[in-house]
Amino acid sequence: MPKGSFVGDVAKDLALDLTALGERGVRLVSEGRTQYFGLQGKTGHLVTAERIDREQLCRLVEKCVLRCELIVEGEMTVYGIEVEVTDVNDNAPSFKEIDIEERMSETTAPGSRFPLARAHDPDVGRNSLQSYELSGDEHFSLAVQTGPGGDQRPELVLAKALDREEAAFHELVLRASDGGEPARTGTARIRVAVLDANDNAPVFSAAEYTVRVAEDVPVGSVLVTLTATDADDGVNGHVKYSWKKTAEIESDIFQLNSETGGITLLRSLDFEEGDSYELEVQARDGGGLFDTCKVSITVTDVNDNAPELTVTSQLSDISEDAPTGTVVALLRVQDRDSAANGQVRCSLEGGVPFRLQKSFDNYYRVETSRELDREKVSEYNVTVRAADGGSPALRSSAVLALRVLDVNDNAPVFSEERYSARVSENNAAGALVLRVRASDADWGENARVRYRLVEGRVRGAALSSYVSVQAETGALYALRSFDYEEVREVGLWVVAEDGGAPALSSNVSVRLEIVDENDNAPQVLYPPPASASASSSLGSLSPAGWPAVELAPRWSEPGSLVAKVVAVDADAGQNAWLSYEVWKATEPGLFRVGLHSGEVRTARFPLARDAARQSLVVVVKDHGRPALSATATLTLVLAESVAELVSELGSAASAAAAAPGEAAGRLTRWLVVAVAAVSCLFLAFLLLLLTLRLRRWRRSQQLLAAGSGALRGVPASHFVGIDGVRAFLHSYSHEVSLTADSRKSHLRLSPGSCCDTLPARPPPDEPAPLLAEDPDGAPCPPDPTAPTPQAQPNTDWRFSQTQRPGTSGSQNGEEGGAWPNNHFDTEMLQAMILASANEAADGNSTLGGGNGTMGLSARYGPQFTLQHVPDYRQNVYIPGSTATLTTAPGKRDAKNAGAAGGNKKKSGKKEKK
Repeated sequence: MPKGSFVGDVAKDLALDLTALGERGVRLVSEGRTQYFGLQGKTGHLVTAERIDREQLCRLVEKCVLRCELIVEGEMTVYGIEVEVTDVNDNAPSFKEIDIEERMSETTAPGSRFPLARAHDPDVGRNSLQSYELSGDEHFSLAVQTGPGGDQRPELVLAKALDREEAAFHELVLRASDGGEPARTGTARIRVAVLDANDNAPVFSAAEYTVRVAEDVPVGSVLVTLTATDADDGVNGHVKYSWKKTAEIESDIFQLNSETGGITLLRSLDFEEGDSYELEVQARDGGGLFDTCKVSITVTDVNDNAPELTVTSQLSDISEDAPTGTVVALLRVQDRDSAANGQVRCSLEGGVPFRLQKSFDNYYRVETSRELDREKVSEYNVTVRAADGGSPALRSSAVLALRVLDVNDNAPVFSEERYSARVSENNAAGALVLRVRASDADWGENARVRYRLVEGRVRGAALSSYVSVQAETGALYALRSFDYEEVREVGLWVVAEDGGAPALSSNVSVRLEIVDENDNAPQVLYPPPASASASSSLGSLSPAGWPAVELAPRWSEPGSLVAKVVAVDADAGQNAWLSYEVWKATEPGLFRVGLHSGEVRTARFPLARDAARQSLVVVVKDHGRPALSATATLTLVLAESVAELVSELGSAASAAAAAPGEAAGRLTRWLVVAVAAVSCLFLAFLLLLLTLRLRRWRRSQQLLAAGSGALRGVPASHFVGIDGVRAFLHSYSHEVSLTADSRKSHLRLSPGSCCDTLPARPPPDEPAPLLAEDPDGAPCPPDPTAPTPQAQPNTDWRFSQTQRPGTSGSQNGEEGGAWPNNHFDTEMLQAMILASANEAADGNSTLGGGNGTMGLSARYGPQFTLQHVPDYRQNVYIPGSTATLTTAPGKRDAKNAGAAGGNKKKSGKKEKK
C-alpha cells in the first residue's frame, strides 16, 4: 500500500471524540526506529506512514503482525493496536546461482542423476514456489523429488550418451514458478561440460612456415604464431610447443611460447649479421601425442645505419692571411647498409669560406675557398653533413671547430670623424675636457690602443703645456687654466696607435673652443678716469684732476648730442654687451644717456636756473651673469660763449684748488694765472685779427664798435662739437690750443676761411654773423635777402661703412645701432679701441696726452682721429640742435674737404696732417 493509505478508524473503534483529541494530546508510539503508521488528528484515521514490505519485516513468519500503542495524555490512557500485514505476490522465485556448470565425462552412462540447486520464493502460501521445468537438450531430462517437509528437489538425469568431439557443451534452462495470479517465474542456466578422453593427436596447420621480417622490427614483436590443434579436451587436448632442433645463436635471438606457439624476437635483428634463419618446432599434447613443423625466417635490409663521419686529421687554428686552398681537415665517411641505403653524399653547410674536395675512395678534405677575415668572423664551426640514399635518407654530421688567428691588418678607428668640446675659461688645471675613443677590429695586442698628442704650438708655447691625453683611456685634460681673452680656440691632433708589429695608427682632429665667462668689468675709455685726467692737456678743457669737461650751449634743443661715454669689455658675446644709464646727476631731468650707444643728449631745454656746471655719473654694465659694471664721470658746462666757458673753468679751478686732496696752493695760483693769460692773449689776438679785417671792409666803424665784445657776440651755433670736443668754428679760428706750464700761458688763434663755417639759426636776441670771406681771402659781402649757404661737411676724418667697428654705430638715433651678433665685430672694436688707447698714451703726440701738457687730449689728435677713433667719432653734432651729421659715401678728396670743411689745422708748434 502507498504511504498515507487508510488502515483503520481508531477514533470510531475506540469511541474517541474528534474535537477533544487535539485538547487531550493524543500520540502514537511504536517499537523500532521506523514509524510505519500515523494518526490523522482531524479524522482519527490510522494511516500508513511508510511503505511496508512483509518479506522484510516478517521473513520467517507466516503471519505478519505489527503492533503500536495510542496514548491519550489528557486521560492518561493507553490503547494497543495490532495490524496484520497480508502477503501479495510481489516476489518471483529466484536461484542462488543463475549460472550452473556441470562437468560430465564423455564416458558417463545414461540414466545417471545429478542434483540441481533449488529456487527460493519469500512469499507464502500459493504465492510461494510451486513447480520446476527443464528445457534445452535431448541428452538430459528433469526429475523432481519431494522432501519430508514437502519441499521439491530438482535432479538432472542423463538420457543419452555424450561425445565431446561432437558437442563439448550442452546448454539447459531450469525454470521455477509460483502459484500467484499472475504467476511469477525465475530461471537458471545450466551448462554441462563434457570431459574429454585422449583419443586425438595434435596437428599443425602447416608443415612449413615461411616468414619475411624487416631488420628494424622492434624487440618483443611476435614474428609468427604456430598453430597445432588437438580434438581432445583438457589435458588430452592441451598442446605445448617446443624447439626440436635449433642452434644456440638462434635461441638467443628467438623465443618460442610453449602455450601459444608464438615466436617472438629477443633482440634486434641485423641484416648485416644474418639475413635468414631456419627453425624446427614440435607440438605435444598431455597424453604424449605430438606433431612437428619447419619455420623459415628471412631478414630484409632497411636503412637503419646512418653514415659515419670520422675526422682523421684537423687544424684547430688558422691564420687569417692563409692562402686559398689551405687544407684544414681530412674526413672519412662510410655506411654499413647495402645498395642505395649505403650510398653516401657529403656536403658543407653554406655560408662558410670552405669547400669539400674528395681525396681518395671514401676520404674527403676540407680546404679554404677564399680569404679569411678574423674581424668579420673570428671562429668557425664548420658542419660537414653526410646523407645516404635511403628513403627516408639518414643523415649525420661532424662539426669542425676552427679559430682564426689575428693579423694586424686594421688600424684604430675613432668613433667620431672629429671631436670638439667647449671649455669655460678659468677652468681648473687638470680638468677633464673630453674623451676620445678609438677601437681596433683586431684582437689581443693588435687591438690594444694607446693615445698620444701630435706636437704643436699654441701662441708660441708647446701644445703639451696646454693639454695632455691619457695614453690608455684617451681622456684629454687641460693642464692650465684657459683665458678666453688670450686663447679663443685650441686645435690639436690625437693619434691612436695599436700594439701590433708593425703598429698601425690613425689620427683625429680635436677642437677645443674656449667659452667666455664674465670675468672682465667694462673699461671706460672716455671720459678718462680722474687719475688720467691729471696729465691731460688743456685742449680738453679739463683742469688737472677733473673729469672730462664738455660744453653744452644753453640754446640746445632736447635731443642734442652733448657728449659720449665710450667703454669696452674684454669679454665677448653677451658678456661684452654694454648698457649705459645715468646713476647720478646734478639736474636729474636735464640729460639722458643712450641705453646702448652711450650718447649723452639733452632731455629738455636748459633753463636759466640750471647751474652752469653739471656733473653726470654714468654707470656702464655688461650683460653677464653676474653683471659687472664701471662708472664714468662727466662735467658738462652750460655756456653761451667761449669766454663764459673759460670763466667757468677758472672759477671751477679755483674751487678745485680749495678742495681737500688737490694740488698745492701754489700750483693752483699758477693755473689761474695761466688761464687768465691765455684768455688775454686770446682776446688780443681776436682784436688784432678784427683790425686787419676791418681795413678791407666798408663798414669799419661798425666793426670797431663790435670788436670789444667779439667773443661774447658770437652765436652759440658757431660752435661745432666733434665727439664731445667744443671747438670754435673757422669763422674765427681753425683751432684753439691752450697750453700751459708752470710759468706761462699761451693762446694761439689760427686764421681760416670765413666761408668754412656751418652756420645755424641764431637766437632771436643775438646778432647775425658779421664776417664772411671767400677761399682766396677776399671779403665776401653777405646777401641780405638770401640765407647764408651751408658748406659741405669735411669727410677726411670720417670712417666709411667698412671701417666702422660697429658697436654703437653710425645711427643718428639713440638706440638705432644694432648690437654685434658675433665675436668678430666685438673683437675688431676692442682691437681698434685698445690700439687707440695705446697711441693716445704715447708722449710723442704734440696734441696728445703727453706728460706735462695740458692741451688737447690724445683722443683729439689728427692722427688718432683719422686712424684709431672708435665708432663714437663718427657723429658730428651741432650744439643747440638735434642734427647729427653722419658719414656720407663718396671718394675722399683732400682739396674739396679742405675747401668745404676747413679741415686743415695748424698748431703753434707743429703742423698736423
